[in-house]
Amino acid sequence: TSDGVLGINQSVARKEKDNAVIQANKLTTILELAEAKGLSTGVVSTARITHATPAATYAHIAERDWESDANLPAGASVKDIAAQMIDNFPKGDGIEVVLGGGRSKFLPKTVNDPEDNGKTGERKDGRDLTSEWQSKFGGQFVYDKAGFDAINPANTKRLLGLFERSHMEYETDRASDTAGEPSVAEMTEKAIDILDNNKKGYFLMVEAGRIDHGHHVGNAYRALTDTIALDEAVRVAMEKTDPKDTLIIVTADHSHVFTIAGYPKRGNPILGKVVNPGSDTPALAADNMPYTTLSYANGLGYRENSNKEDAYGDGLGAQVGRFADMTSVDTEHMNFHQEALVPLGSETHAGEDVAIYAGGPRAHLFHGVQE
Repeated sequence: TSDGVLGINQSVARKEKDNAVIQANKLTTILELAEAKGLSTGVVSTARITHATPAATYAHIAERDWESDANLPAGASVKDIAAQMIDNFPKGDGIEVVLGGGRSKFLPKTVNDPEDNGKTGERKDGRDLTSEWQSKFGGQFVYDKAGFDAINPANTKRLLGLFERSHMEYETDRASDTAGEPSVAEMTEKAIDILDNNKKGYFLMVEAGRIDHGHHVGNAYRALTDTIALDEAVRVAMEKTDPKDTLIIVTADHSHVFTIAGYPKRGNPILGKVVNPGSDTPALAADNMPYTTLSYANGLGYRENSNKEDAYGDGLGAQVGRFADMTSVDTEHMNFHQEALVPLGSETHAGEDVAIYAGGPRAHLFHGVQE
């Protein structure tokens, strides 16, 4: 396939609006294969459930950003991504478990958001896809931690949980969410408990999408904390399954321009300034200023004006690349943005190979470098 498109082959140009062209060039997703075989299916993400990775399991569209009908351009005959989650299952009986963010993509503009006062959905077509999920599939819908916790997997056949209007909270901020949110590990556990009611088996895709977002804003604290949350989800998945019958694959879709550098001594905080072995004070760079173990090749950490006050509104003062002396800056603070070499509005992806880890049946097929 091509960059920016979902579930269609490479012959379709990005932003193609004609649904006939889309239908003629559809690719069958692994989730659709599972549905056709009678397996249960699930999609979990800390990002919007209509975002690129979760959407790639069920949608066929030439623009990843067409998440609701409010995002479609004039003259488009293709259905938006959220609508496709409801409408795209002539074979099989639809996805059994969907947990993540993106509630505004499923609710019409005339419906008040159940969590955020004064906010509404964004759909222009009047469709309430949360209600359609319940009426068409007989599923349950939850939007907060209390509703999620109340779900009994033993007698639940279908569950749609949309815990934010947009992306879910970072793991660092989850505890302060207005209505509460489950962790990615808790969502993984409940999804497995519902899906494994099907004796034929199941397919489940889990994404810790906010790792990516933490890196894009140059905030290693949140990116790494969400990585730990994903690690916990993998642990839960391994504990709740048997490697004799369940294949688990863990991978990433790309790297970031994120570096671990310097020669910090053993035990030095990963978010801290470099302190060399044999020393108790931060090492100094050639400009006689301390530097951190973690940095980015580009992104928000750089500021041209060294007099700019509190560039991030986080009380830490301006972060201005190597023009700033970080001697008195708390680089371990959760709102600190690591230094960046090239000033960009958003840190970019990078080109390193990403790892694939696999265990269970046929795991050997994932070893080595994959093209």
